[in-house]
Amino acid sequence: MRLSIKHVTQLALLIVLFVTCSPAEAQVRKTKKINLKLKTSGQYAVFDSILNAANVRFTPPKGFREIPALNNEDFTFDYAMDIPGQEFEVWYQVRSQKQNWASYERFKTDEQLKLANPDSIYRDIARAHAIAFTGQRDAFARVLPPAALKRYNADAGRSYVLTLEDMPETRHYQYALLIALQKFHTGTILMVFFTNQKDPEFYKNVERAGSSLKFKAIPPNVNKLVD
Repeated sequence: MRLSIKHVTQLALLIVLFVTCSPAEAQVRKTKKINLKLKTSGQYAVFDSILNAANVRFTPPKGFREIPALNNEDFTFDYAMDIPGQEFEVWYQVRSQKQNWASYERFKTDEQLKLANPDSIYRDIARAHAIAFTGQRDAFARVLPPAALKRYNADAGRSYVLTLEDMPETRHYQYALLIALQKFHTGTILMVFFTNQKDPEFYKNVERAGSSLKFKAIPPNVNKLVD
């Protein structure tokens, strides 16, 4: 039986006071693809409020169209796009970690709670989704180098190249590249790029879709963790 992401991540996310469900105002998505102007759809409006809470900037890439983001028991995403006529999709999940950090600061000296530092949550998010997409626990993670982090104005990040479990939820795509990013004391970004061919065109599309999101510049003033 396929592993549920909710079961895999529940313990880790509770420890760091991280809530994985989408915001309360998120609407139920239709299953049929829609082609709307990105900045006028209801889905975009909700996504925009999430971006602002997490200090993230989004610039819609040219040639992409909005599609309904998947939001169910196994997968919770905020926004999604594809390229008409090509087998390529990107799903985004963005979360503010400000409240979690405030809670951690308040209770970090409590020996009974023993809370984990929320600035490491991106690793749990990435691994849990890798398991949910593949049904396997042995996916290899790569630590993103400083040059890659700089592009997103992030402090830490990891990536996975995944061979996907055959699922209707992912429209039977064969492969995915998963990237998880963290801005310390601020937020997390998860991006998943889907394809059936890991060719140069796929990585060009990854470049276009991935560069659409980045953290806004804010005063660092944080003690950065070492991945």
